[in-house]
Amino acid sequence: MNRMTSGSRHSSVHPRRSSSLQRRSSSRSVSSTSAPPLTGPCIDTCGHDALGGRAPGTAPDAHGSVFDPRARDLARRAGPDAFAQRLGRYDAAHVTRWTVRDVRSLGVGLAYLLPSFVLFAVFVFIPLGRTFYLSFYNTRATGAITTFAGLDQYVELLTSATFRTGLVATVLFAVYTVPVGIALGLVLATLLNQRLRGINVFRTMMASTIAISAAVGALLWLLLFNPSLGLLNYVLSRLGVPGPDWLIQPNTAILAVAITTVWLTLGTNIIVMLAGLQGVPEEIYEAARLDGAKGFRMFSRITVPMVSPSLFFLFVVDTIAVLQAFTQIHLLTRGGPVDTTRALVYGIYLDAFQNFQFGYASAQSVILFLLVLALTLLQFRFVERRVHYQ
Repeated sequence: MNRMTSGSRHSSVHPRRSSSLQRRSSSRSVSSTSAPPLTGPCIDTCGHDALGGRAPGTAPDAHGSVFDPRARDLARRAGPDAFAQRLGRYDAAHVTRWTVRDVRSLGVGLAYLLPSFVLFAVFVFIPLGRTFYLSFYNTRATGAITTFAGLDQYVELLTSATFRTGLVATVLFAVYTVPVGIALGLVLATLLNQRLRGINVFRTMMASTIAISAAVGALLWLLLFNPSLGLLNYVLSRLGVPGPDWLIQPNTAILAVAITTVWLTLGTNIIVMLAGLQGVPEEIYEAARLDGAKGFRMFSRITVPMVSPSLFFLFVVDTIAVLQAFTQIHLLTRGGPVDTTRALVYGIYLDAFQNFQFGYASAQSVILFLLVLALTLLQFRFVERRVHYQ
């Protein structure tokens, strides 16, 4: 009786357990059969394959990922080897497809840039490399290389009094020209930025020097500096001041060249500064007026900081242009008197095309290149930190 009762109990319990086990096994079988197989691509409605990889021609997810976390979790449960194998195969195909597209885009871009590359190679890189090469050799008057000089050209340059005089003349020329040209351009651009009737006529007149070449401008100032017929000495004589011999006296020769250079660069400086001033929001000036700022205080506290990117640009560009100035020196003073205006560029011209010492002139060119490069890097290192970018 008891056995039968216990048996009946067991019989009554086992069906429940078996049914629960069946339900669990059926749910597992359903979940296992519902997962996409790992042996072949199975694209769902979102465009994913079995591992959640984005199918070809479908858009990425809203969150920007190309893998679905749920499908990736299912793949991990199936086994790390299969997951890694499928993932690597998908990534390889994906990278290969995008690499081909990138190569095609790169080829099109290089085709457009090829003419510029050719021009830079012919007129910049090849002459620069040739200059570095010739600076270590002695040459004949025809330019043919004779013997290897090593660093002898550079040692002779650094110990030459003429080279030191040219270096001093170059530095003085830059000091006289760059700050004055930028300051004058800023002041005139501020005046030309006013909203007045007919202001465009004055803007055109002040910026017209940008259309005048250095040769024409130097010839104009050669007439103005003439001690007998020049306009400058005539004005000074009417004021009771004796006019100097601008291009003959050592004290005024480099000043005359600097004045000519400032006038030649004034048009560019005005245009750049005027563009910077017109980019300053008017609301800043209105807020400054409400705070009581006006006149020079507004100019120094508002205008100058807001146009500091333009000032820095002109500072770098004008410095490089002044260090490479040649035409105005050649037409006005020819390096004289007593080598006071014999800048480095003009010294390179004399040694290369009058003395035919191409190796010696190449060494001077290398030193000038390093000087310009060093000054530019120093400007970016110490001056740019004071620039206020909006």
